Amino acid sequence: ERGICLNWEERVQIITGTARGLAYLHEHSHAPIVHRDIKSPNILLDENLQPKIADFGLAKLFPEDKTHLTTRVGGT
Repeated sequence: ERGICLNWEERVQIITGTARGLAYLHEHSHAPIVHRDIKSPNILLDENLQPKIADFGLAKLFPEDKTHLTTRVGGT
């Protein structure tokens, strides 16, 4: 078993980092991206517990002329 016990401060840092990553993808990247499959197995942690968003297989590019995009839920 390769488990790691995280305290609440570490958990908050991970979720905050993940939220910042998603905000960047949605609002600040050159071609905004909607991930569409955010779940814990798709959040990788580096040696400093910094989250990295992974598995963009279901991702969609956000059309530049649209401010909102409606999609069907496709996650598990």
